[in-house]
Amino acid sequence: MRGGSRLLAGPSRLPRRAAAVSRPRRRAAVVLGAVLAVAALASGCGIRTTSVPVDAGAAPSRGPCKVPSADVTTRSPESVAASVYLLCASQLVAVDRPVPAVASGSGRLAAARALLEQVQQAPPEDERVAGFSTAVPSGLRVAPSRSGDPAGTLRLSSQPEDLSTEALAQLVCTYAENEALVTNGTVVLGGPGEYPPRGYLCTSQTKSRPQDVTTPDALELD
Repeated sequence: MRGGSRLLAGPSRLPRRAAAVSRPRRRAAVVLGAVLAVAALASGCGIRTTSVPVDAGAAPSRGPCKVPSADVTTRSPESVAASVYLLCASQLVAVDRPVPAVASGSGRLAAARALLEQVQQAPPEDERVAGFSTAVPSGLRVAPSRSGDPAGTLRLSSQPEDLSTEALAQLVCTYAENEALVTNGTVVLGGPGEYPPRGYLCTSQTKSRPQDVTTPDALELD
């Protein structure tokens, strides 16, 4: 009987050992399942998992579109401050630039050339840091009107409509700040061809969304 009792007692302990061994395996399976579920959710959200730490750099920031205020006339006793329009945060924002006092007071063409030179220059470092840029091509030139042109016409070396909308908006709004370059409330521009000049308005819409305007509000002139 003793031998029989040992035989009966032996099998009764086997299930308990198997259960004890299987419990860690079940825990591991649960943990593995949770990890796979998280990975599936991450891939579904467009996030690529990686086992290596990645430095994505600093988060992008938008420039404040402001530069430290300064009296630009102090840069040269022969300069005066003039407003020119640059691009910043997809808008036109005015900045002060020094232009020769002689040019500003010696006639329309001299003033137009001085302002064009300023608006087409690459912004200096302080303006670039603040988010400013220009779309006006460096090779653009301005010439006097022709016989038969409307009063106040300025002829560009490129057809105005062939410029980017941002560049044309910059130039129109910059010229609109100078009374000598405005005729009946408009800036009159022509190109090198035979197309008639047109009058352009610098409006609040031109300044806020220059890229969405096919041409800044244009008026056909007689």
